[in-house]
Amino acid sequence: MVDNKIKVLSIAGPTASGKTALSVSLAMQYDGEIVSADSMQIYKGMNIATAKPSLEERCNIPHHLMDFLEVDEIYSVARYINDASFAIKDIFARGKLPILVGGTGLYIDSLLNGLTFTEGEVDLELRKTLMQQLDDKGLDYLLDVLASVDPKSAEKMKLERNPKRIIRALEIFYTTGITMTEQNLRSKSTESIFNPVKIALNFRNREKLYERINLRVDLMLEMGLLKEAEDYFKMNQGDTSKQAIGYKELKPYFDNEKTLDECIETLKRSTRRYAKRQLTWFSRDPDIRWFFVDDYSSSEELLTSVRSYLNTKGFDKNERT
Repeated sequence: MVDNKIKVLSIAGPTASGKTALSVSLAMQYDGEIVSADSMQIYKGMNIATAKPSLEERCNIPHHLMDFLEVDEIYSVARYINDASFAIKDIFARGKLPILVGGTGLYIDSLLNGLTFTEGEVDLELRKTLMQQLDDKGLDYLLDVLASVDPKSAEKMKLERNPKRIIRALEIFYTTGITMTEQNLRSKSTESIFNPVKIALNFRNREKLYERINLRVDLMLEMGLLKEAEDYFKMNQGDTSKQAIGYKELKPYFDNEKTLDECIETLKRSTRRYAKRQLTWFSRDPDIRWFFVDDYSSSEELLTSVRSYLNTKGFDKNERT
């Protein structure tokens, strides 16, 4: 029954859309704590590139699942489901509202839909081979290989173009003989323990979002992104953290292969494309209530609109459900 489930507020949307500021304001309004759903903010030291909120931006609101892994550690959706579920149950048990915030759609959907995954053994040699094929032959080659064994997964991943997920899908098939599609079908038998209310941010004028992304990259550089990237490349990096946008785009500059301006433009373009993929992912969920930032003249006006909607869903600052 829904009454026995844990009410969770989920705030999704593309990078640079304003999720952090909105989530902190709502956490203060509804006595909540924030659980991050960002696949890169989990890593220590990866602060500027991942737009990790500063302590000042967090306004003393507890943030969970940030800054708890070294950059060489591999992380998975299975681990995320376990870690986030534990955090949400703990928040709820203390009478607080769990607020799930982030742009990693796979994490959010898998958690809220009650999916379960088995970690399985990681074949490091196989992973090394697949990574080498990615470097030598490119992403489209691996997609073609995946299409030959698991066409349904390949079709879904053509849009997302996430190298980590494509390689993982191939690993699952080669090590278990079961496709990722079949594994996901088997996983969906578990009923979710959560009763989520989902909202997401967007812009009616896509160019306004892209302008915010470009400005954010410029601000990141002013904040010291180059030094952070330089330090990152001195460390041993795991397969998961290597997927972060913000470092790999700058590597040609450190290798004296491209100018800094060229790398900055690549970084801005990669971030804009990522935002587009995020919007495509979230647009498939009919349960999301969208709020368009450029419909409002101020952040306060947006907040008022969101609060009005949430109060119709049973949220009240003086009462926890």
